[in-house]
Amino acid sequence: MRPDNLVMAAPEGSLRKRKVGNVDQKPASPPTAARGPVGSPARLRTGTFWLTRVVLLRALAFIYFVAFLVAFNQNKALIGDRGLLPCRLYLKNVQQYFQGRAGWDAWSATPTVLWLLDWSNMNFNLDLLALLGLGLSSFVLVTGCANMILMATLWALYMSLVNVGQIWYSFGWESQLLETGFLGIFLCPLWTLSRLPKHTPTSGVVLWGFRWLIFRIMLGAGLIKIRGDKCWLDLTCMDFHYETQPVPNPMAYYLHRSPWWFHHFETLSNHFLELVVPFFLFLGRRMCILHGVLQILFQVILIISGNLSFLNWLTIVPSLACFDDAALGFLFPSGPRGLKNQVLKMQKEETQGVQSKPRYGCMVRQVVNFSLGILVAWLSVPVVINLLSSRQVMNTSFNPLRIVNTYGAFGSITKERTEVILQGTASPNASAPDAVWEDYEFKCKPGDLWRRPCLISPYHYRLDWLMWFAAFQTYEQNEWIIHLAGKLLAGDAEALSLLALNPFEGKAPPRWIRGEHYRYRFSLPSGQHAAQGKWWIRKRIGPYFPPLHLEDLKDFFRTREWPLPKPHPDTS
Repeated sequence: MRPDNLVMAAPEGSLRKRKVGNVDQKPASPPTAARGPVGSPARLRTGTFWLTRVVLLRALAFIYFVAFLVAFNQNKALIGDRGLLPCRLYLKNVQQYFQGRAGWDAWSATPTVLWLLDWSNMNFNLDLLALLGLGLSSFVLVTGCANMILMATLWALYMSLVNVGQIWYSFGWESQLLETGFLGIFLCPLWTLSRLPKHTPTSGVVLWGFRWLIFRIMLGAGLIKIRGDKCWLDLTCMDFHYETQPVPNPMAYYLHRSPWWFHHFETLSNHFLELVVPFFLFLGRRMCILHGVLQILFQVILIISGNLSFLNWLTIVPSLACFDDAALGFLFPSGPRGLKNQVLKMQKEETQGVQSKPRYGCMVRQVVNFSLGILVAWLSVPVVINLLSSRQVMNTSFNPLRIVNTYGAFGSITKERTEVILQGTASPNASAPDAVWEDYEFKCKPGDLWRRPCLISPYHYRLDWLMWFAAFQTYEQNEWIIHLAGKLLAGDAEALSLLALNPFEGKAPPRWIRGEHYRYRFSLPSGQHAAQGKWWIRKRIGPYFPPLHLEDLKDFFRTREWPLPKPHPDTS
């Protein structure tokens, strides 16, 4: 393509001569991007969502990839054959509840494809589901292509893991990913693998499904706060949040020391973004786009300030449905073969009235989209009732497929941080005053006072999160922690893979394991402890559970049908 400045610099006479002498002989030129009246690239029109679909699918595929990666790395140790809470035992209990049959009742109570697989090697099954999910999500992420079958497979695979994951998958973002993924199925054509399937425009019903989702997420989070903890009303919650959140990151260390007026401003901003901004969705295109921008910025700030798994990354996904092609065009190159130029051509054909013949598939698609709208509206009834209720609950599913759920976060804020520290000793006498107790370190949760808070979002260490919950409960409420202690006493490799540091590495496992309860606080950045390199200060509260010996746990394990840990050869 010739540069415009060369055309403008050509002599006027030669241009006139070329125009008269070559009326029917136009030089061939390569295809060019659509251009406006003055030679500048044409702008995308508002109201179409071809590029929006591509961005939505890739964003959703990224979250799926992270979720399946977490599953592949951790599921065997958590819910595998010899996991802390084996999913085979869980499925057997479901079977027994329904008179020993894996019929429709069991399927509807716990929807999972694991009912169809051989349970003799559950580790293989879990890895198979995770690897299939990784492969399919990688394909969508790289190509931007998907169809309903592929997206439905991703959704079914992850639902199969969530429904047998027990407490390890009890977080609100699991249901949120399933609901987001269910809507993602209807973004796509049935068979075609194309980024711009011409005969399957992005459904307005599905777009409003995503918008309805982000509306409920934000409004639910805002309402649960003002109903759940008075510190959200007196604007003091952020005085504690950064220090007491489940897994703080390095930025939280510094944000915690912000002045009081900044914490008050944060809390007020939170109320505005969660209680007011969601209604922008219904006030026209510009306000809808403003809603999307504000919510994405809000989620980015939350990502920077803490390790909240992939929750905030996932919440960005439905916010993308606020933007049409004109708003997202800047994300795509303007080359002649690029998606942006293809959308321009499709928009031009639409304005010129160029329409393809009606297809049977298009009519079926309209019926499917209409049915989806009816389904979401029907399943939203208990969700809306819950939102309006003074007894609102958060992160709850009202159907086993988790298609429409209720959400919320940090309805109450803990004012002090407590941690359970697992310790082991090689001493034959746990009560001996000269017994040396050594700390186990987890992947990310606070432990070692000198270790900098980790930065892992959107990745997620499930055991670390459950240790945070266990710290303000008792070990009787979290029996899996005794199972973990037994595995550490046996030097179990799977259990140790969930930890960052085994103080008995290369040695015989400990003879005794105990849990100690500590209160943790951030050190003062300019204080004495920080000068020593300490990020944390801790004070012992007391024992969390008493010293345990592997032999003493056999009956405990047997009554719960947990597989007995195999003692390390060097254990005495």
